Amino acid sequence: MPVFALAEALTLFPPRGGLIGLDLGTKTIGVAASDPDRRLATPVETIMRRRFQLDAKRLLALAGDRRAVGFVLGLPVNMDGSEGPRAQATRAFARNFAALTELPIALWDERLSTAAVERALIDADASRAKRKAVIDQHAAAYILQGALDRLARG
Repeated sequence: MPVFALAEALTLFPPRGGLIGLDLGTKTIGVAASDPDRRLATPVETIMRRRFQLDAKRLLALAGDRRAVGFVLGLPVNMDGSEGPRAQATRAFARNFAALTELPIALWDERLSTAAVERALIDADASRAKRKAVIDQHAAAYILQGALDRLARG
């Protein structure tokens, strides 16, 4: 199945069922999941990236365990709206991942997600070590929550 912008994927997601949110980094993948009614995104785990096939296998297992009906990948767009190397790498990951699953994959603008999550964790007085351990999965939840809020508006 091809990869879509979130607005295009809206018609591909069934009316009910959880989504998996991903924050792709060069070393890690933050994973979050929504409830079946798509109201709340929660952090799940941080995957240490190894090889694409192993990473994809873990993501598909998480989606299967949660009976997810689709994926939302954060697309790291530059502040001016252009796409740089990280966005291109995300699109390549999404295309390769789409070849392994029938579930729809949507891309969602993730500008400033990690910065917003880091600020929230600092405000919560999380230590530097704690922030490092959870920031990617919390960024995935932030990305997914933004997509859920957009989907709820139709």
